[in-house]
Amino acid sequence: MRKIELLALVDDDDTFVYITKKIIEKTNYVKEIRVFGNGLEALNYLKENLNSEYQLPEVIFLDLSMPIMDGWQFLDEFSHLKNKRKDKIIIYICSSSISPHDIIKAKKMSSVSDFIIKPVTKDKFSEIVLSL
Repeated sequence: MRKIELLALVDDDDTFVYITKKIIEKTNYVKEIRVFGNGLEALNYLKENLNSEYQLPEVIFLDLSMPIMDGWQFLDEFSHLKNKRKDKIIIYICSSSISPHDIIKAKKMSSVSDFIIKPVTKDKFSEIVLSL
């Protein structure tokens, strides 16, 4: 099984980030995890690194509810990025929302691979890695 070189966690919930990082680290499937506290930080990072494929995350776990730029705003801006390498980034929404509206909206977006209701378990993460 191949390792994910870089995974980005885009979430402002320190507890979720801490627990999710620990779960991911225990699987040994990811070489590096980068954390962004809001969508704007993550978007700026992507824009700065679009021409460096080794700095782009292969997988993004994206929360919907964050300050400054939420997950929906991030996805809108992400869809406007002009670069073929961004198509290799797999985005999973990780949200505590159980709203059918949010789930349906997310699954209709071509840039979103799946909607995961928090928390991310070790089994769920392993399933994600196996599907890559």
